[in-house]
Amino acid sequence: MAYRSLLRVPGAAFFPLGFLARLPYATSSLATLVLVQAASGSYAFAGLAAAAQGIANALGGPIAGTLADRHGHRLVGTVTALANAAALTALVAASHTGRASMLTAAALSGLTQPPVGPLIRVHWSRLLHARARPDLIPTAFSYEATADEISFVAGPALVGLLTALGPTAPTLAAIALLLLATLPFALSLTQGSSEHRQSTRAARTPLPRLPLAAMFLAMAAMGTIFGAVQTGVTAYADDSGHPGGAGLLYAVFGIGSALAGAACAWLPAGFSLRRRYVTFAATLLLGALTLVAGERGHALPAAMAVAGVTVART
Repeated sequence: MAYRSLLRVPGAAFFPLGFLARLPYATSSLATLVLVQAASGSYAFAGLAAAAQGIANALGGPIAGTLADRHGHRLVGTVTALANAAALTALVAASHTGRASMLTAAALSGLTQPPVGPLIRVHWSRLLHARARPDLIPTAFSYEATADEISFVAGPALVGLLTALGPTAPTLAAIALLLLATLPFALSLTQGSSEHRQSTRAARTPLPRLPLAAMFLAMAAMGTIFGAVQTGVTAYADDSGHPGGAGLLYAVFGIGSALAGAACAWLPAGFSLRRRYVTFAATLLLGALTLVAGERGHALPAAMAVAGVTVART
């Protein structure tokens, strides 16, 4: 019932366009791994380029969020979509030059990554408060977690299929998605009045530092898992003689995660956030150990499916 009520709130195009808009983020890291590894011949350097992309994305996210608060979501979403398309184009060009230029272009592509997920979540909060349905915010965020995870099924699978056409094809697809989906979606977001943005700044209070640091470390650990799994499955698929299968393997990782994310909307209210976090972090550890065991026993696809269930809930 909660999801049915949520469907009535935004326009009909919101859900499919919002899903397509986040696909470049879901494809860019693995696409960078594939492109840079093919150009450099080194998995270590490809992992370094993907790491530079991820770190730059982490640094650019708060900057983009601050600019969105000050100047509106539509403007920031539009500018970052165009800038990211330019940065990925530079990465394709750099793959024909040298390692330093590839590393720089990868970092720029992370720095300019459109913050689609955060912008959508703030959009939901504004929209549901305006419609006097703040009770639907947890459902909306559960949907967003599910949509994120489904994108991490579709995105890597798309990379895996396009790799058969060449190592450049996945990055070119990400550029096309930025221009044809992310850019139109950004233009559909509410810009927000100057009065609203001023009241938002006036009502802003400092975040508590210790809990924020704990959350930062937790998400850094999650990012380490994502990076290790992406690099690992890319090497595993290549060693198995099917380099294009890396995206499909990583897609398996996202299927269980998407189902687990959708189920979060039905968790009982008495299951507190603190208890959820401890429980899900423990299962995430077990999921990571499953990956190690699966790699040693050549049962990585099954291990990816099991481990994926532990991700979105965290």
